[in-house]
Amino acid sequence: MALTTDSERRGRRPGGGIPLDSLYQNIVGASPRMQRLLRLVSRVAATDSTVLLVGESGTGKELVARSLHIQSRRSQGPFVPVHVSAIPETLVESELFGYRRGAFTGAAVDRVGLVEEADRGTLFLDEVGEMPLSAQVKLLRTLESNEIRRLGDNATRLVDLRVVAATHRDLRGLVDAGRFREDLYYRLNVVQIELPPLRERREDIGLLASYFLQSIAERQGRAGLSFSPEAMAVLERYDFPGNVRELENAIAHAVTLSEGKEIRPGDLPTAVRTPRMLPRHEPAESGVPSRPPETATASARAESRDAWSLADVEKEHIRRVLALHRGNATSAARQLGISRTTLWRKLREYGLSRTSG
Repeated sequence: MALTTDSERRGRRPGGGIPLDSLYQNIVGASPRMQRLLRLVSRVAATDSTVLLVGESGTGKELVARSLHIQSRRSQGPFVPVHVSAIPETLVESELFGYRRGAFTGAAVDRVGLVEEADRGTLFLDEVGEMPLSAQVKLLRTLESNEIRRLGDNATRLVDLRVVAATHRDLRGLVDAGRFREDLYYRLNVVQIELPPLRERREDIGLLASYFLQSIAERQGRAGLSFSPEAMAVLERYDFPGNVRELENAIAHAVTLSEGKEIRPGDLPTAVRTPRMLPRHEPAESGVPSRPPETATASARAESRDAWSLADVEKEHIRRVLALHRGNATSAARQLGISRTTLWRKLREYGLSRTSG
C-alpha cells in the first residue's frame, strides 16, 4: 500500500518551504512568449488581485502560482496549495473551511480549514473547476467579505489572503452548463494568465531538457550526462501533449536507462521517439514490383498507427468526426457521445480547432 502524507490526503502537495533566492523558482523559458508571461507575473504579483491561471495539464500552473506568492507582499506568509480534484466531493467543504467538534459523525475535535491556514498568505486552488457548487458558494463569500464559517459553527472569522486559482478546463463552458457559478467565475477571473503549451514554445524544449537532465542526473549520482545531437533533435520535434511534466518524465526515463555519458534516442520513451503519421517510403528491390501508391500509403499509415497511444487514437477520431460535421461542435459531440463542454476540453487538450483536418 502506498503511503501518503496528511497534506496529500487533504489535497495538498508535498514540498515544504519555498526558498526566496529566486523569483521564478524552477520556471525555465527563454522564448518570447515565456518572457512576456514572466513580466506579466511580476506586474500582477505586486498587487493583491485574484488571479486565474489557465492552461493544459503539465504547463506549470503551480510554479507560476508560487512565483506570484514569492514576489508579493505576502511572501513571508504561508503558501497553501490545494488540489481540489484530489479531495472527495463530500469532504471539500470541511477540508477548505474547517469544522467544529460535533459538526458531523467523526468530528471529534475542532479543525482549522485550509482557507484559514492561508491567512496572511496565498491560497492556491488547483483544478478549481472541480469544486462542488456548495463549496463554491462559501468560497464566493470569502472572496467578497474575507469571512469564513467552519461547519457547525455560528461564528464567522476574518481571513486576509490572496486566492490564485487554476484550471485546464473551460470555466466559461462550465458556467453555461450550470456546473460553475457565474458570479464566482467573475470573482476569480480578475486577472487571467494563460500558460502556453510546450508545443507552442518549442525553442524552450532544449533549455528545459538540459535543466531537467542536470537536476535528475545529480539526484541519481550521474552528473556529467549530456544529450547526443540525435536525441535532442527527437525531443525538439515531439509535441509533448503532457507538456513540461511529460518532458521531465521523459528525461527521468532516459537517465535511468542510459549507459555511458550520453543520452541517445533509444534511451527516450517509445512515445517520444516514434514518428507519428509519417508514411514509410520503401524503394522497390530489383525484380520485385513495388506496391501501388495507394496500397503502400494505406499500409504505411496502418503500420504507423500500430505505435499510437490511446490518446493519439482519440485525437485522430475527434479530428475526423469534426471534419465530417464541418466543425459543428454540437453534432460532433452528439456522435462522439460526449457533452459539448467535454468536447471543448478535449479540443484544448489536444490542440485541435473545430476546423482541424
